[in-house]
Amino acid sequence: MTLIFAILGLVLLVGIAVGVYAWLAPRATAQAAAPAAPRQPLQAGSDWTTEAGAEFAGLAESARCDLVFAVSDLDDERSQQLLLHALNDPSDAVALAAAHALARRGAGGAVHEYTAQHPGDRAQRIVETLALLE
Repeated sequence: MTLIFAILGLVLLVGIAVGVYAWLAPRATAQAAAPAAPRQPLQAGSDWTTEAGAEFAGLAESARCDLVFAVSDLDDERSQQLLLHALNDPSDAVALAAAHALARRGAGGAVHEYTAQHPGDRAQRIVETLALLE
């Protein structure tokens, strides 16, 4: 029985020693987190649309449609400009995909403005097809 009391006493002494150390140990000073430098807004250059247009034209029609739908989920100025640029694509499918993506993201006014500036059969087909998709 004495052995059990000795072990319990030793555990108690170790617990007291850990508690005293925790009470008296130096604490880390709370340092105010340095505020992160504010992010600079993305500055879009005026020549990026030309570069994107050259790469855009080099893709196959199906790849251009895939690119339009991939970009449609991005919510920034560059993707908006790329979708507006895609309205000028020679392929009706790509232009319709861009118009649908723009309408879906709430920029249907830009599509109607484009079709008003470029009247004709193609613009009429885009408007009619968008009406069906809505």
